[in-house]
Amino acid sequence: MFEALNERLTGVFDRITGRGALSEKDVEEALREVRVALLEADVALPVVKDFIARAKTAATGEDVIRAVKPADQVIKIVYDGLVDMLGGEEPVPLNTNATPPAVVLMAGLQGSGKTTTSAKLALRLSKFDKKKVMMASLDTRRPAAMEQLATLGQQIEVATLPIVAGESAVQITRRALQSAKLQGFDVLILDTAGRITLDEGLMNEVAEVAQIAKPVETLLVADSLTGQDAVRTAAAFHERLPLTGLVLTRADGDGRGGAMLSMRAVTGLPIKYLGAGEKVDALDVFDARRVAGRILGQGDIVALVEKAAGELDQAKAEKMARKLAKGQFDLDDLAGQLNQMKKMGGLQGIMGLLPGVAKLKNQMAENNVSDKMIDRQLAVINSMTKAERKKPDLLNASRKKRVAKGAGVEVQDINRLLKQHRQMADMVKSLSKGGGKNLQKMASMMGGLPGIGGGGKDMNRLKALGGGKMPEPSDDEMKAIQDRLAGLGGGQLPGGLPGLPGFPKKN
Repeated sequence: MFEALNERLTGVFDRITGRGALSEKDVEEALREVRVALLEADVALPVVKDFIARAKTAATGEDVIRAVKPADQVIKIVYDGLVDMLGGEEPVPLNTNATPPAVVLMAGLQGSGKTTTSAKLALRLSKFDKKKVMMASLDTRRPAAMEQLATLGQQIEVATLPIVAGESAVQITRRALQSAKLQGFDVLILDTAGRITLDEGLMNEVAEVAQIAKPVETLLVADSLTGQDAVRTAAAFHERLPLTGLVLTRADGDGRGGAMLSMRAVTGLPIKYLGAGEKVDALDVFDARRVAGRILGQGDIVALVEKAAGELDQAKAEKMARKLAKGQFDLDDLAGQLNQMKKMGGLQGIMGLLPGVAKLKNQMAENNVSDKMIDRQLAVINSMTKAERKKPDLLNASRKKRVAKGAGVEVQDINRLLKQHRQMADMVKSLSKGGGKNLQKMASMMGGLPGIGGGGKDMNRLKALGGGKMPEPSDDEMKAIQDRLAGLGGGQLPGGLPGLPGFPKKN
């Protein structure tokens, strides 16, 4: 997400960062490039004009001219502008404070991901908010739409309204309301029908359903890959429906991100969730500060820890913590870390959330560092015997040849993996000598992973701004992060410390 925009903006800021002072001309040139970058990212022209006008007014003021580091001040102004464009400092939570059942109406075009998003939202409400949720499909037109929602309901263990053939959307709505009320459900999610394009029939049906259901939340589900078409769809729905928020799907596949940046400004509606994957748990609460941080290359550590905590197997984590405390780290442990990385979205997914690593994309490509490398390393470990995984020193020349043949790799790949494991095992042994106190040092290494390096320079730019707003977690969020990290294997982040492959040298 935002790869192209991140690359352009990072380049702009790199060019002005080394200068001791900035002239008005320097600032204008930088903002001109920011303007081009936003337009190339498919941000709506009126939104870009307003953004640049505000930034220019702020960037040519006395605060920037007299700042100790003017370039950092300009970066802060762009960051604050992005946060404002995306909806402000604080996320807008989903409103479920109503006489049960609180109705959440899902609207949108066909193919936008309404049904899947309905299930993702139901899972989040039941799992994290401990709500008793029912889902009902009102889509009487799309083949197997109702069956799809029922299947997803079984998968996530959330109740769905039984299907009755021949009912209209209005009849299903009335039955769903009555059933949810009688059974004591806290939340009722109504998955409405969609069309390929906007038409009067679609709008009339959704409007009638909304009038009967009186939802506390009416969310428009829009596909971010459609760019400015998603913005136009949102504006059209908002004219006919009392929308309360937006959900953008396929955010992980949108390299430009212009729809997201335009949506809030054009509609005035808050973006409440981002769908970032196919899995039923791939729904993130939208936070403008964290998204702005990603755009400027500052990553999103909070999202990374949430992913880790979501995939965490508590029993395995406690077992790993005990082993690390003794300074033990074998190849089975490395395989566990690599599998954890895959569950969290793979190397690319994790790297996209870490500060400062966007600049390393070319280096990664040149050295063939990708998720395929993780698969190869797992294949190597899985080709070893149990004894070899526990005691890698057993791997002599003949054993290495056998493992290489079984994994379909070269012996040098075995040697590279063993060297990487030895370095990580030495690090664990060193940190364990002081007991739990030294193991806590692992948590501080999240910004600089073995073989990759950290994003400290870019992060320090914003930290040096004094009172500037940072895309960092609040005190409560930091406490939650520390509590979660305490259970992630001795204070480490699964898939990263250790377990994140370094850059092998090209042959």
